[in-house]
Amino acid sequence: MSGEDNKQTVRRYLDSVWNQGRIEASAAFLDPSYRRYGSPDSAPLDVEGQRIRLQGFRTAFPDVRLVIEEMIAEGDLVAFRFTLSGTHEGSFQGIAPTGRRVVVPGLDLVRLKDGKLTEHWGGGDLNVLKAQLT
Repeated sequence: MSGEDNKQTVRRYLDSVWNQGRIEASAAFLDPSYRRYGSPDSAPLDVEGQRIRLQGFRTAFPDVRLVIEEMIAEGDLVAFRFTLSGTHEGSFQGIAPTGRRVVVPGLDLVRLKDGKLTEHWGGGDLNVLKAQLT
């Protein structure tokens, strides 16, 4: 697949799963071997782990919105800078709901194979997010 095809796949994934909240749709975008690397000190998530992560985030921020600011592709890699926003209405990493609106920058890198996401690194800036909740 071309870089443009891969960018379109990532855009569809982000819109469907993040912006529309269709967590179950993630299965159509993620390769069975998918791994999500969040931090160096934690094990990567598989497809089910990512589904649970997404559901937890959606529960904490039910109106979450992810806007792609920039996206580039080379070969099987797609990188994108984004802004995530939402209202803290559920518990998030031990922080009780505050009702506060958050705006968080982020940067992700995704590897695709045959039109599916296989590896995923990066994410929103958790320090910025937590600072807005405390």
